[in-house]
Amino acid sequence: MPRLYQRSPRTTFAVLAAAAAAFSLMQSLVTPVLPTIQQDLHTSTGTVTWVLTAWLLSASVATPLMGRIADMTGKDRALLVALAAIAIGCLLAAVAPNVTVLIIARVIQGLGGAIFPVSFGILRDEFPPERVTSAIGVLAAVIATGGGLGIVLAGPIVGALNWRWLFWLPLAVVVLVGLLAWRLVPASPVRTPGRVNWLSAALLSGWLVALLLPLSKATAWGWTSARTVGFLSVAIVLLAAWLLAELKSAEPLIDMRMMRLPAVWTANLVALLFGAAMFGVFAFLPQLMQIPRESGYGFGATVTGAGLLMLPMLVTMAVFGSLSGPLTRWAGSKAQLLWGAALSTVATLSLALRHGAPWQVAVAGGVFGIGLGLVYSSLVNLIVQSVPRHQTGVASGMNTNIRTIGASIGTAVVSSIITSHPGPQGLPAESGYTSAFLVLTAVAAAAFLVALLVPSARKSTPEPERVPQALPELSPVEV
Repeated sequence: MPRLYQRSPRTTFAVLAAAAAAFSLMQSLVTPVLPTIQQDLHTSTGTVTWVLTAWLLSASVATPLMGRIADMTGKDRALLVALAAIAIGCLLAAVAPNVTVLIIARVIQGLGGAIFPVSFGILRDEFPPERVTSAIGVLAAVIATGGGLGIVLAGPIVGALNWRWLFWLPLAVVVLVGLLAWRLVPASPVRTPGRVNWLSAALLSGWLVALLLPLSKATAWGWTSARTVGFLSVAIVLLAAWLLAELKSAEPLIDMRMMRLPAVWTANLVALLFGAAMFGVFAFLPQLMQIPRESGYGFGATVTGAGLLMLPMLVTMAVFGSLSGPLTRWAGSKAQLLWGAALSTVATLSLALRHGAPWQVAVAGGVFGIGLGLVYSSLVNLIVQSVPRHQTGVASGMNTNIRTIGASIGTAVVSSIITSHPGPQGLPAESGYTSAFLVLTAVAAAAFLVALLVPSARKSTPEPERVPQALPELSPVEV
């Protein structure tokens, strides 16, 4: 069956949005039901957390690596590979007989992290310059919303079926999206000849694993334990070796000259900080809602009820992320980034000081969602508009990767703060949540200060293109 090289950018966008939504759901879909998985697979609390850690580690490594491969071999092909990895991982997870197989399945799913940089690169290839900003803003909103929507959907799915359907349902969606992508997404008109620097890839994988592993386990191991300090020391050594290898390489995995661009390094630092704040809220706000009322501060909500209280956040995130592109007529990407970071700071402060009633949490969540939508969309636009087109995949991939690292740091630190404030009956004390959200407030405020340093995005203008390394029928799509 021949592929259809669809000329409609709207069709291409719809397929990319569906692919990005399917993967972003996997970020949070299993988070609320880890205790259920632990009980069903007869494992320990420490072991079941690897269901999240394995996905995080795999996505962190795969995102920049696949972004580079996509720039070389074609983004459409990389998209299909990423979707296939998600589908295989979902199938294996759905039938997993034990937690070891489930963890392996999550590693395979994490390879789908390439969807994000690949999708942004395809949008830049296929859309007219004046429409790229709006398209990227909407796609970024889809990604951000999908990450939170998993928390809302997990409860009803597990309540009506069981936790294995958290993988069966995405499997069906991903297979359908994969078929549509194969038939409808045009082949890449722009490719960068070269090769993958596997030494740099190995060193990158090494320091990311050595960093994220102790950050995710530090609460159990202890922040000053020999294992935690040892892994962090190894991470520093491997990071230095990776930087040296990249600087000496004629074909680096990550172009350090590009990473030194003011718009790139400042946007990456904002992504690191904002990833910590965002995932700190995503991971622990539902837990706060589920604390029993007898504790004196919890709502006693079910997993489903906690998800419903997150809806205002998801709605405002989707709306303002989608509006980010059109809003650039009046407020540029940097202005939106500043507004988003400021609103996120106000929201996390409100969660720290005013969380005694459901409506207070819902309102603060709605404000936080506005900030998320604006920050997600503006960050991606600032990156994409600041690098050459042939480096879109690797630049946006590294930004996504840095946000993932920030997410790991944020969840690890917040978990450590909350568990260090024990309360009666083995529950965390309210002061633990208050302190944690105050720390997230400081992180969001730091993101605002760094955002002040971000250069304003240049206006989209046609740029000279290098000659595409492709056959004649793979010439740029007419729009």
